[in-house]
Amino acid sequence: MELRHLQHFVAVAEDRHFTRAAERLMVSQSGLSASIRALERDLKAPLFVRSTRRVTLTEAGRALLVEAERVLAQVRAAQEAVAAVQGVVRGTLSLGTEQCVAGVHVAGLLATFRRRHPEVEIRLRQEGGLVLAEDVAAGRLDLAFAYRTRADSDQLRSVPLATEPMTLLCHPEHPLAAAGPVLSLHDLAEEVFVDFHPGWGPRRATDAAFATAGVPRAVSLEVNDVHSLLDLVEEDLGVAAAPRHFRHKRKSLHAIPLTGTGDAVYETVALLPPPQATSPAARALMKLLEQSAR
Repeated sequence: MELRHLQHFVAVAEDRHFTRAAERLMVSQSGLSASIRALERDLKAPLFVRSTRRVTLTEAGRALLVEAERVLAQVRAAQEAVAAVQGVVRGTLSLGTEQCVAGVHVAGLLATFRRRHPEVEIRLRQEGGLVLAEDVAAGRLDLAFAYRTRADSDQLRSVPLATEPMTLLCHPEHPLAAAGPVLSLHDLAEEVFVDFHPGWGPRRATDAAFATAGVPRAVSLEVNDVHSLLDLVEEDLGVAAAPRHFRHKRKSLHAIPLTGTGDAVYETVALLPPPQATSPAARALMKLLEQSAR
């Protein structure tokens, strides 16, 4: 089994298409197909189910993908570690982020990082917190900025960045806007909510707070981005419980602090692998983040 065979396999698994994977790898399609066949011979198992329109992983292929990604991440980490000893940060920084996270200005941080480390290729992906945590733990991402969604483990650690209280956002003419300077979760039992899909950190934190308080909640409108959430609230189609800084993104909405939430907050963290597995590029980015916070 050769390293390039694993690289080719992962590319096809990601693209679900031989032609697109070959173009991305800048190899011939026949050469890519031969590489996959050689890997299948070595493993004595088919890795893909091929059809005229798509390529899907077999059970053996799904099992190999987890290990292949881990091996390639370790090889890349070794290469970057040697470069770091020589005083140069190079390679790839694979970063994930949730939308509008507090405690870090992602675009500004990456711009500074690129100026400091021009030899590093930056890859950025936006996802929900659950997927980001899984990808960091599996080595598919070097680090991620997200709302905390699960406890640390042997494969994942979190560095706290910021915490925010729960705030209700509603239309200025909604009855709750005149209900008082603060509201409790029990005041919201009959409301229709706009919220993110369950994989996003703020949604999971809100669900947990309402469940702990024993307050039922109807989420009728689910979205994948902050601006859609704010648009729906602005049209008075529902209310939203959200991190406090969301109120600054749409000044036309009425914002009301929520009380009686106990320890429930929206906590932003940097998700990283264990220190010994953290890439030099990820360490350099975190160093910049620490410097900007001083």
